[in-house]
Amino acid sequence: MKRQRPWWSLAVTLAGLAFLLQLFPAVRAQDAPGAPDSQPSQTAQSQTAKNDAPNENIDQQDPPSRVARLNYMNGSVSLQPGGENDWVSAVLNRPLVTGDNVWADGNSRAELHIGSTAIRLGAKTGITLLEVSDQAAQIRLVQGSLIVMVRHVDDQDSYEIDTPNVAFVVMQPGDYRIDVDPDDNRTEVTVWSGRGQVTGGGNSYAVVANQSATFTSNGTDQLKYDLGQIPGQDGFDSWALDRDQTEDRSDSANYVSRDMTGYEDLDQYGNWSDVAGYGMVWQPAGIAAGWAPYRFGSWAWVAPWGWTWVENEPWGFAPFHYGRWALSGNGWVWVPGPSMVRPVYAPALVGWVGGGPGFHFSAGVGVGWFPLAPGEVFIPGYRVSRAYVNNVNTTNTAVNIVRVTNVYNTVVVNRNVSNVTYANRNVSGSVTVVSRDAFVNGRPAAQNVMPVPSREIAAAPVSNALAVEPVRSSAFGAGKPVAIKPPAAVMSRQVVALRTPTPVPGSVQRSSVGQALVRQQPPGRPVQTAGQPQSQNGFHSVREIDAQGNEAKPQPRVWEEQGTAEPEPEPKTSAPGPQNRNQQSSASRPSPQIARPSLHPSAVRVTPVAAAADTQKPASAPPQKQQNPHPAAPKAESVSAPKKGH
Repeated sequence: MKRQRPWWSLAVTLAGLAFLLQLFPAVRAQDAPGAPDSQPSQTAQSQTAKNDAPNENIDQQDPPSRVARLNYMNGSVSLQPGGENDWVSAVLNRPLVTGDNVWADGNSRAELHIGSTAIRLGAKTGITLLEVSDQAAQIRLVQGSLIVMVRHVDDQDSYEIDTPNVAFVVMQPGDYRIDVDPDDNRTEVTVWSGRGQVTGGGNSYAVVANQSATFTSNGTDQLKYDLGQIPGQDGFDSWALDRDQTEDRSDSANYVSRDMTGYEDLDQYGNWSDVAGYGMVWQPAGIAAGWAPYRFGSWAWVAPWGWTWVENEPWGFAPFHYGRWALSGNGWVWVPGPSMVRPVYAPALVGWVGGGPGFHFSAGVGVGWFPLAPGEVFIPGYRVSRAYVNNVNTTNTAVNIVRVTNVYNTVVVNRNVSNVTYANRNVSGSVTVVSRDAFVNGRPAAQNVMPVPSREIAAAPVSNALAVEPVRSSAFGAGKPVAIKPPAAVMSRQVVALRTPTPVPGSVQRSSVGQALVRQQPPGRPVQTAGQPQSQNGFHSVREIDAQGNEAKPQPRVWEEQGTAEPEPEPKTSAPGPQNRNQQSSASRPSPQIARPSLHPSAVRVTPVAAAADTQKPASAPPQKQQNPHPAAPKAESVSAPKKGH
């Protein structure tokens, strides 16, 4: 007689099968390419990144390879990090990322850089970085004046400025200004060079070099526009032009890519020289006694990377997020990576000393770090793909994939950091230690150094990740609460956007009352002008005629006045440098009566990661002396003193 299975056994089997069927879609969703990790919070994500090694067999959503940098302030400039409700004083060299809000108050100005692209804010100007990614820079301009210099546009690049009534997209490299009036119903777009497209009210309009267009909302979906001559320059224009010309003369563009955010300040604060074993290096001038890399600044928590270094010096961005540091016979020198590629941004290129759970120095619980030396592999403590590990190293130092793989396997796979040698760890005065409380609260490191004997530092464990949880103030870093804040009604204005902004935590796309801040707009219908004189671009030109029938001269702008006086332009402090091999055609802004040629005849492709020929080199440039490739780092004591001059 055949034996039958009990009824309860069959029920258990069916229940298990049903559970697996319900679980399968969730598992597939987590393993799908590009699917984000399902961490409950940024802090939890940090802990996961510390404990779980990156798996090259699982698709990751890597952080962007570039960020914005706040590199200039005049007056009162404040910051609201993405997802936060409080405004704090802006801090120079703070990396700005998707979701951050910036406000320049009356009689104030600010400048941001995303690689070679300069973004300048006039008085009473508020912006939101809707997206800063490898191929996109999308800015929400709710009020005020914005000047944008775009030096090159790759095939996949997108530069979009969204205002309350139109969205402006940069189509070519060029020099642009966008003004939004306080009543949010009028936007003026000026193109000194390049070409852009304005979309609003269901239509799209081309604005080309030497044109200025004004778009006015009339309370309906319709949009009125006027196209005319470029207005006369005001103080904001002249200030931006002066800064553009200084960047055009950059000597540092001979040695690093213009896509390295922060390169533009190296000329003024240091010197380039040739050091045996490294090639061309940069050395800061006028630094304080006892100076060491990653000491004169503070830490901030910036998602998705986590702990991020913010240097105090005005030049202190590029040397702390790209390249490596070495100690030569004449002091610390910064060794950049390959100059022909776009480097991948890193929050801080350091190794961590101590700081782990349960560890403390004799002076107390502290966190220590030291700069990585040339050729040493950086293993991120945040969650990334295996390809990202290759890219963030090969674009920032002279190292081959074999060495990256060996260190990766040692540190991540085998979890044996003790087998990795770090040159700067043993250099006297190179390790900085502060208390954990000073670290997480963004206090100045140099003023909070914890005295630790060298023997304790030598015995302390080294790691690539830091097991220290952020606190609420960590997101603000060295920023302090401000009394002057932008009007809530201004910062909550809705803008027109073509590109769907990247979702971020907090109140970036939705205000505190839940009002959507972005109004999605489909591509507009190209406007065909009829019955008007047309240019070769199909756009009619409107000129002002005075009472005698003569063409009126352009009038200066009044956008920046808004009840406050303009700040005086800062004096020039850098002398013109030599013509460099990366220099673009002239970016000088002539008087409005003179036709200005396009900055670039066509878009220029820049290879982000792979080594390639320098596409920014003009054909007529004289041949340059080939730079020596940077070899693997020799020991610090074997580095010869840098030579003076270039």
